[in-house]
Amino acid sequence: MNINYNPKRTRFRKQHRGRMTGISSRGNHICFGKYALQALEPAWITSRQIEAGRRAMIRKARRGGKIWIRIFPDKVVTARSAETRMGSGKGSPKYWVAVVKPGRILYEIRGVSKEIARKALSLVASKMPIRTKFIISK
Repeated sequence: MNINYNPKRTRFRKQHRGRMTGISSRGNHICFGKYALQALEPAWITSRQIEAGRRAMIRKARRGGKIWIRIFPDKVVTARSAETRMGSGKGSPKYWVAVVKPGRILYEIRGVSKEIARKALSLVASKMPIRTKFIISK
């Protein structure tokens, strides 16, 4: 099962890059699962990285438990084609990213033992371009 991580529609085709300062003000508490993976650094996480983490997590959990993905790539990244001269506007959309700030919960899992959850989330962490932390809900 392959999940489509592109938004169905957007208001504008292209976006500004923006700045990733400060800490996450939303999505920084465990809501659904018992164990979670939390970001410690700011980054853009691509839709491919999110999907790779999901696959690794499902493979490790082996049909046990339930998994929640708490980030969605809704920012488009544009790129100019290779060997193009300066000018003539912004490049065309290439891929989608999720803007992640420190403190954001990336993935949650419930219904598996603590050891399996730790191993599954460590596999996910190896797919991510940032440092992460394994946390347990109270």
